[in-house]
Amino acid sequence: MVVGDFEATWVELAEKAWAVRENACAHGPTRVGAAVLASDGSVFVGCNVEHRFRSHDVHAEVNALSGMIAAGRRDARAIVIAAERDHFTPCGACLDWIFELGGPDCLVAFQGVRGGEVAARRADELMPYYPR
Repeated sequence: MVVGDFEATWVELAEKAWAVRENACAHGPTRVGAAVLASDGSVFVGCNVEHRFRSHDVHAEVNALSGMIAAGRRDARAIVIAAERDHFTPCGACLDWIFELGGPDCLVAFQGVRGGEVAARRADELMPYYPR
């Protein structure tokens, strides 16, 4: 687990991810929230927005990263994903966006229960063969 100087930040980001998760529009069983920390310290949140035809779903990670871009920021430093699951990593498409906007050193964290342990890894640990 990567924690380092992020201990207090993980708690803040996780709480924001759980709060925005309440706004999720989910047809499936999993409501997801995400909070992105931009390189300038700004935080952007997003939740999953599912469509009844499912091919139009917007994942929480992409929703948060899109908000970061819309606000004029370009570099993600960390992202925390909140979902009531035992194990979770972003899907390949979300990891593509995390690599695009945060790079291989972007920290990707997950919390499966509000207030629980935050498990974090670098993006390149989750997708070690991603082209650089």
